[in-house]
Parts: sequence; C-alpha cells; structure tokens
Amino acid sequence: MTGGLKDGETDEFIRKQGNIYKPNNKEMDNDSMSGMKTMQDVHTKEIDLVNRDPKYLNDDVVKVEFEDVIAEPPGTYSFDGVWKASFTTFTVTKYWCYRLLTALVGIPLALVWGIFFAILSFIHIWAVVPCIKSYLIEIHCVSRVYSICIHTFCDPLFEAMGKCFSSVRISTTKGV
Repeated sequence: MTGGLKDGETDEFIRKQGNIYKPNNKEMDNDSMSGMKTMQDVHTKEIDLVNRDPKYLNDDVVKVEFEDVIAEPPGTYSFDGVWKASFTTFTVTKYWCYRLLTALVGIPLALVWGIFFAILSFIHIWAVVPCIKSYLIEIHCVSRVYSICIHTFCDPLFEAMGKCFSSVRISTTKGV
C-alpha cells in the first residue's frame, strides 16, 4: 500500500511478525528467546552460606587448626585436662576473635574494596581500553607510512645490492 493504512486495516507483515522489540507472534518470541540465556542481576543472586569459598581462594592459605600450631612430641605430654582445655581455648578464641574482627572491620573493608574495584573497573572501561584502541588506530596509520617508506627506499637499495653481489662467487679450497 502506498497511501498508508486506512482505519481498521492492519499491515499483514507487522501483525503476523510483530514489532522487533515486542514480538506479537509467540513463535517468533519463543524462537528469539530460546537461544538466549536469561541474565540475572548479580546483586540479587543468592549467597551460599555453607560454601563461602566456592572458588577456593583461601584453600591453602588460612587453614590453621590447633594441631597445625601446637603439638607435643612423644615423651613430653601435658596433663590431659590441660591439653583439652588448650584445644578448646584455642578453637573458641580463634572462632570468636575472627567473628568479632569481621563484624567490626569486615563491612568497612568490604566498602573500601568495593569502591576500589569500582574505580579500577571505571578506569579500565573508560580510560585504559579507549587509550589502547586510540593507540592502535594511530599506530596503524604510522605503520602504513612506515611500510611505504621502507618499500620506497630500502627495497630498491637492497635489490641493487643483491644484483651487485649476485656475480660474486666464493669458493673454498682446502690446502694441505
């Protein structure tokens, strides 16, 4: 139709296929969404309270148990009650001191590290990558000029030198 649509008429293609942003056709909508992963907001994902180190960042660093720190060799044992009380004191003290420190310092440090990595991401996205891209664009122009200069001046020189030295013959003889 060249004059547009009259009242009550619909364009068959638009009605059947729908808008590319909001498809009316359920087949098109399902096809367009079937291959795409649904993106979840990283701020609303659930936190695993059981496995708090899923990527094993501190797997070999901070595993300190009582047996790793305090050990009595054979022949020099303390009283069993002292050993049990030492174990309990060490374990409970380590547990509650860690909890107290994380309660007092953990949240402010999380804030500091969040700000730090936000700044780092910002600088990388808005400064480093554009500078590198700009440099690569500029160096591409320079490399073309450099290539033209090399082909203009050096190629004829080396070709002439090659022709001059092509008639030189070297032979080696072994004298006895």
